[in-house]
Amino acid sequence: MLHSLNAMLAPPLMERLVLVVNHVLSTEPAATQHLQPHARRVIQLQMQGWPSLLPAPPHLAFRVTPAGMLEWCGGDGAPAEADLSVRVDASNPLLLMARAASGDMPSVAIDGDAQLAADVNWLLLNLRWDIAADMERMFGPAVAYPLHRLGSALARALRAALQSAPGLGPRHPPPP
Repeated sequence: MLHSLNAMLAPPLMERLVLVVNHVLSTEPAATQHLQPHARRVIQLQMQGWPSLLPAPPHLAFRVTPAGMLEWCGGDGAPAEADLSVRVDASNPLLLMARAASGDMPSVAIDGDAQLAADVNWLLLNLRWDIAADMERMFGPAVAYPLHRLGSALARALRAALQSAPGLGPRHPPPP
């Protein structure tokens, strides 16, 4: 049942995720300029260590468009060959989301085209979503400011709770 629910929900969720990512890319012309030379190349995100009790995440492969935006490659399986593979430790999805919400970059392993990797790294280091500005455009400043403060406080609280919970905090390798 969870598998069929996941298959039904994944395409609409991924389409919305791509819309958000492309919105963020479009707000920074340098971002699309970094991606344009990589048109038609495929970036694959692999969630390693994903808990088996949770429904598997959708296939996360994205093709760079000639405009320097991204399009989801769909849920029909992996493209023949990804030009860049980015592996993320997803063994604790809640902690991963809490860190992302607070602006922390997860540790990643990257394989593939060096120039595409350098440009994706530039995006990760320099591109930020100004959520407060988007909320202000949608709701006006009187509503947006308290919502943004509340969201930020919740993200910090979730991150702190996850880091302090036994067995959920950051994993450190055992000493040699």
